[in-house]
Amino acid sequence: MDVLDDLLAGTRARGGVFNLTILDPPWGLQIRDEAPLALATLVRGSAWIMRDGLAPVRLEEGDVAVLRGTEPYVVADEPDTEPNLRIHPGGICEPLPGAPIDYSARLGVRTYGRRPEGEAMVVSGTYQLEGDVSRRLLAALPPVLVVPASEVAGHVMDMVLGEIQRDEPGQQSVLDRWLDLALITTLRAWFARPESHAPGWYQAQSDPVVGLALRLLHEDPAYQWSVVELAARTGVSRASLARRFTALVGDAPMSYLTGWRITLAADRLRETNDTVESIARRVGYANAFALSVAFKRVRGISPTAHRRASAA
Repeated sequence: MDVLDDLLAGTRARGGVFNLTILDPPWGLQIRDEAPLALATLVRGSAWIMRDGLAPVRLEEGDVAVLRGTEPYVVADEPDTEPNLRIHPGGICEPLPGAPIDYSARLGVRTYGRRPEGEAMVVSGTYQLEGDVSRRLLAALPPVLVVPASEVAGHVMDMVLGEIQRDEPGQQSVLDRWLDLALITTLRAWFARPESHAPGWYQAQSDPVVGLALRLLHEDPAYQWSVVELAARTGVSRASLARRFTALVGDAPMSYLTGWRITLAADRLRETNDTVESIARRVGYANAFALSVAFKRVRGISPTAHRRASAA
């Protein structure tokens, strides 16, 4: 398992909300889904994505945009077109003042618009993410990123139009898994682009030494690793591994491992009723006291306080 696998394993769509909106120029779609992570693509036509404080970003047919953060965004035929539709949490579609009332007509399952043959078809899907593992992935993304259609797995995107308009048993699960697959292929393509400024942990995975060290740490974070053993496993000296790992990842090996263990512990504290003692052993600490010391050093609060705050 590599780092991206681990982060994506904690970033799974559950009950994702989808909309297919079919529009004619001039059109503008304001999306206020309040989701921490969203995905949008154009099945037909071209558009611009606008978000406060950012320059407009062009979106061509088949391109995929990933949007980080709960702030609203606008997809429109031109940057200066005022929105005439608004998507609320839950996929509720509202016509805005001055828009033709039939712009928000229900054309089918999860589908809105004036007419099925409209010039633009916009698909949006949302992730309701929780947890520290997910936040580590979000921290690596810009507020808006766009990957060209040519770099995204074609068959993945071809599936969406048929699936989003169906209403069959298990359909939500099908759509959630499609959203997961679309996100994975898009992020993988994005991180491979020079302008992505991919985080150190991603770039380091291609290094034969540091990439192997990262995989070892992620495959078994509870193991009592040392720099000496990591160096032996990767075939270099201790000093060489420490220097190379720190230069590429931005953290020393044991510091990186501590951060990952605390992230895993934080999610288990939030998601389970396991004792602090059992969580400590699961993520690589000898007992609850050892985990508490590390947790306070990294997070500034105790594991128990983190659990209470998460519950609240």
